Amino acid sequence: MAGDATAAAYDVIVVGAGNAALCAALSAQEQGARVLVLEKASVEERGGNSTFTAGGFRFVHDGLDDLRRDVLVDLSEAEAKQIYIPPQSVDRYMEDLIRVTEGLTTEELANILIRRSRETIVWMRTRGGVRFIPMFGRQSYVVNGIHHFYGGVNIEAVGGGWGLVDFLIKAAERHGIEIRYETGLRKLLQDRKGRVIGVQVFGPEGYEDIYAKAVVLACGGFESNPEMRVRYLGPGWELCRVRGTRHNTGDGIRAALEVGAQPYGGWSTCHAVQWDISAPPYGDRQVLDNFQKHSYPIGIIVNLNGERFVDEGADYRNHTYAKYGREVMKQPQRTAVQIFDAKTIGMVRDEYRIKQVTKATANTIEELARALDINPEGLVRTVREFNAACQPGDYNPAILDGKCTKGITPPKSNWALPIDEPPFTGFVVTCGITFTFGGLRINTQGEVQDVTDRSIPGLYAAGELVGGIFYQNYLGGAGLMSGAVFGRLSGASAARYALSAG
Repeated sequence: MAGDATAAAYDVIVVGAGNAALCAALSAQEQGARVLVLEKASVEERGGNSTFTAGGFRFVHDGLDDLRRDVLVDLSEAEAKQIYIPPQSVDRYMEDLIRVTEGLTTEELANILIRRSRETIVWMRTRGGVRFIPMFGRQSYVVNGIHHFYGGVNIEAVGGGWGLVDFLIKAAERHGIEIRYETGLRKLLQDRKGRVIGVQVFGPEGYEDIYAKAVVLACGGFESNPEMRVRYLGPGWELCRVRGTRHNTGDGIRAALEVGAQPYGGWSTCHAVQWDISAPPYGDRQVLDNFQKHSYPIGIIVNLNGERFVDEGADYRNHTYAKYGREVMKQPQRTAVQIFDAKTIGMVRDEYRIKQVTKATANTIEELARALDINPEGLVRTVREFNAACQPGDYNPAILDGKCTKGITPPKSNWALPIDEPPFTGFVVTCGITFTFGGLRINTQGEVQDVTDRSIPGLYAAGELVGGIFYQNYLGGAGLMSGAVFGRLSGASAARYALSAG
């Protein structure tokens, strides 16, 4: 236990400096609070996992005309005539979230995420200075000269994740919010009544106790902690690559659990994708998220035995990519190869064209197998059986076209084109973990709950360390959106609590 909250130097301390944390800080300051942001990383490595994202958001809207009113305000008339963005309704958003999480998402949190998504995006633009554009390169296919957007996440921050963090940092600085770098959370401070009254941190000068009337934890999950990965995700997870920051080691979760916070959510599951096998152990701040390889719906994926092991066309990429990395972890040497032929290689996303890529091209399937250390007989057999199973139909990568296979396991439910036009190209991938789904339980005000379902006074949370929204799988664009919505909510709640304390 520690001293008196009346000695607080700040109204609200926000732990973290990514999307969720910065939204919390801006929201708390908007309510009139004195805010301090604590960033474990240096200035050069700031921003948490947000920096390593594409900066894409999934939110409710009524289509392009609606978006042009107050989100895509920079879109020209000429650009608008070249694109089609389907509406994203509340019901559709909820249906997709429930489906991908196997019905496990916490409904009261999901409702807040979805119903406040649109207003939060507008708030980020007006309060945070974030500019938004359509995701032309990653979330659309050109059909009859028009960019058809698909899969529900169609809007990104200018500059991607790096741009998003830069916008929000600059907004925080404009509003006079203090940010301390290289200052990591070690534990939460409480008074004798159990109220959180500050934090103990370790910074350049060693240990320090910093007092405040409320604390918002927004410092990510435990994906960069190999010990916690093995403990909660299972054996072998110490060997996966980390897509983002090396600093998300579960500090906020551990500190909260130590004061009686309730663990909640999908502790044994995570967001994990197919990631180039040459990628470093942690995120590269130059390449950012371009090590990902997400055009697999228009090709096939095989293991080193030459066997397919997932339905590449089960759904839009945005609904499957975050669980297929875990499937790669189950394969020999935690390795898989994505294969495309001449019909589809020109349609792959830009991330396949970076120089830091592990690939081979060959004129026959057998030659490709030998070049990539795949069992040649196995791959030749798999491709032959796959090609024979492809059914006729109209191919359209911008919709669930129903062009499928029959008679093979696993099937391919959409976009099933034979792999039969040389040259053939294979890209070697492994598993890249993005963030973990298990975390802390919060209520509808963003207050952290204890193990008896009571709020811990003065403690709030937002972002990846909030449990209960994602289980088993993930909905593309919902992560940053959740961080922004609950960051804004928790920041405002923390400020009101702090200011009411006098």
